[in-house]
Amino acid sequence: MLDVRQLTSIRGERVLFENLSFSVGDGELVQIEGQNGAGKTTLLRIITGLGEADDGTISWNGVAIRTQRDDFHSDLLYLGHNTGVKRELTAFENLSFYCKMHQISADPDKLWHALACVGLAGREDIPAAQLSAGQNRRIALARLWITTAKIWVLDEPLTAIDKHGVNVLEKLFKNHVNNGGSVLFTTHQDMFESDKSLRKIKLGGE
Repeated sequence: MLDVRQLTSIRGERVLFENLSFSVGDGELVQIEGQNGAGKTTLLRIITGLGEADDGTISWNGVAIRTQRDDFHSDLLYLGHNTGVKRELTAFENLSFYCKMHQISADPDKLWHALACVGLAGREDIPAAQLSAGQNRRIALARLWITTAKIWVLDEPLTAIDKHGVNVLEKLFKNHVNNGGSVLFTTHQDMFESDKSLRKIKLGGE
């Protein structure tokens, strides 16, 4: 379980959020809502260890993240605004590299399938530098089909994704939580409109 307690973040003279507390348990689907500038990305970066809070604690399975970063990161898949895609590598090579970095079996058929699921069939062997920004985003999203991470933290995963792609991701998210995983995400698009299992946490904002 991810447990956020009394988290505060201040930027300059502006309080993005203060004394924020929530938890994300096994099998939960949670969306962070808020206007632009409310601190959604800041919150996700703090949770993943890429940013610092001004106050508060974050724990994973009852232990503070700051004391077990390696264990937490082995259970975490984070997709932020920076895709982390290596431009000199092809789409297929990027997924192979991801597998090697995270000690995941790089079954070629599984990698081809992941790329097909994000609409990159036929572009697997093209260097990322020759693909569009949206297609690079899709390479990053393909990791969701091969990761063994228990908790997914996703910042605007639907960027450059069409309606069909949104439906595909909805099914993938549901499959992950139904198997005991957790998903914490932000989005400006509508997802799970009729799904009562989605829990929303709203951040304040101007």
